[in-house]
Amino acid sequence: MAALAPTSRMRCMYIFNRNGVCLHYHVWMRPHTTLSQQQDQKLMFGLLFSLKSFTAKMDPVGGNKGNLGMPSLPGQGCSFHSFRTNTYKLSFMESPSGIKLILVTDPRMGDLREALRFIYNNIYVEYVVKNPLYTLGQPFKCELFNSTLDQYVKTLQ
Repeated sequence: MAALAPTSRMRCMYIFNRNGVCLHYHVWMRPHTTLSQQQDQKLMFGLLFSLKSFTAKMDPVGGNKGNLGMPSLPGQGCSFHSFRTNTYKLSFMESPSGIKLILVTDPRMGDLREALRFIYNNIYVEYVVKNPLYTLGQPFKCELFNSTLDQYVKTLQ
């Protein structure tokens, strides 16, 4: 099978705040869309909420199950980082402030935890959070963010 071009391995990216508001949605390749963008975002946030709750409840080690929906610190409790189907892979990262980054990619992509941390620290924080015109917690459109994100994902294998 021929190797896919780097951007063809990326499907889309979501960024949510802790309240479930989609701050940003970026599409590279998504051939089939059956839901409206708002329905799609609601469904994705609901999936994340359910998976986080499920992993917390099924944690065989942790006694404290915490508050549902609240961000957990890295290394705290049981959490999930990704799941794979036969058609896509979903990779997830949550910052200590509750910002959730989701990358949907080709199922053959490897571990993207470092890539998500890089996107959060070096692209999102630099081009969105540090922007004096940006209001925290609000959806954003930023061409510099998009172009830097596009350049970065081309480097991912």
